Amino acid sequence: MSNALAIAHVTQALALLIEANLQPEIDMAVKVEPRKPPADPPTEPTITVFPYQVTPNTSQRNNDLPTRASDGTLLKRPAAALDVHFLISAYGEESELVGQRLIGSVVRTLHEIPVLPADVIELAGERPYLVGSDLAEAVQRVRFTPTVMDIDETSKLWGMLHQTPYTLSVVYQAALIFIEGREVPRSPRPVERHTVRVAPFGAPGAPERPGRSGPSPEPPSGPAAADTPEAEVPGTSPDESDTPRKAPATADAPAKAPAKRSAKKAASSSRATGGSRTTGGSGTSGTSRTPRPPRTRKRAQSDSDTDPGTGTGTGSDAES
Repeated sequence: MSNALAIAHVTQALALLIEANLQPEIDMAVKVEPRKPPADPPTEPTITVFPYQVTPNTSQRNNDLPTRASDGTLLKRPAAALDVHFLISAYGEESELVGQRLIGSVVRTLHEIPVLPADVIELAGERPYLVGSDLAEAVQRVRFTPTVMDIDETSKLWGMLHQTPYTLSVVYQAALIFIEGREVPRSPRPVERHTVRVAPFGAPGAPERPGRSGPSPEPPSGPAAADTPEAEVPGTSPDESDTPRKAPATADAPAKAPAKRSAKKAASSSRATGGSRTTGGSGTSGTSRTPRPPRTRKRAQSDSDTDPGTGTGTGSDAES
C-alpha cells in the first residue's frame, strides 16, 4: 500500500527507467520528461511520459469492503486500487528518424522489464517533490502492459490535447497502484479469558440431541387406555373397519389361466401318442382319444332270442 503520492512516483520512476535503458541503440543525448506532449515540437531528441487517464482496477476495486462496522468504527484502512494509462511520445529530427528510433527503444525496454524495479523506485523517491512517498514499501509491484488503440481512439486522445500536433506515440497501462486512507483502525481488545463448558444433551441450558425434536409421548395405561378409541383407517366408516375386506375377483384370474393351458397341453399330448379301443367286441380299431371312465348301457338282445310267434322279446342282456 502507498499514499497519495503513488501516481506521481510511478510517473517519475517510469521516466527514469526509460532514460536508463536507451543505450546502446541510441548514442545521442535524449531528454526524458514526465509531462504532456508540447504544443511546439522540440527539435532535439525528447521523450515525454504523460499519464492521461486514471481508472479503477476492476479486479481489486471492492476487496477492501466493508471498511466500517455498523456503529461506524473503522475495521480496516480503505485502499483505492487504480490503473494509470500513460502516453509516451518521441520527438527528434525527422530526416534521421529519431522519433521512430526512440519509440523502438521504449518498446524494447518495457517489454524486457515490464515490472518497475525497486531500485528505480527508490531513485525516483529522492526527488524533493516526492519526499514522503512510501511506494518503495508497497508489496504490490507496478506492471506495465501495452494498450492497443485504433484510429478512432487515437484521434479522440489527441483531440483532448488542444493545439498539440500528433507525433508517433505508444500507450501503456500501469497496474496495480494502491492508495490507502489516512485513518488508522482501532486495534480490537485482546481476549482475556477463554470459557469452555461441557454438558450432555438434554441438560439445563444444553441443546437437544440432533434428530430429536422433543420427548416422545408415553402410551396411556390403566382405565384411561380402555377409553381411548382406536385409530380408524382414513376413508373407511366405523362399520367397515372391523369387517375383513374381500379380495377382488380379478386377483385369481391370472392363477386360473395356467391351469387351462396345462389341460390343453395334456389333451394334445395324449392324441399325439395314439391308441386303439375295441367297441362291442368287434375288434375295430378306433382313433386316438382321451381315455374316459367306463359307463353302463343297455342293449337289446339279438334277433335269435325273439319269440317267433309274438315277435316280442323274452329278455334283455346287460352289456357293459
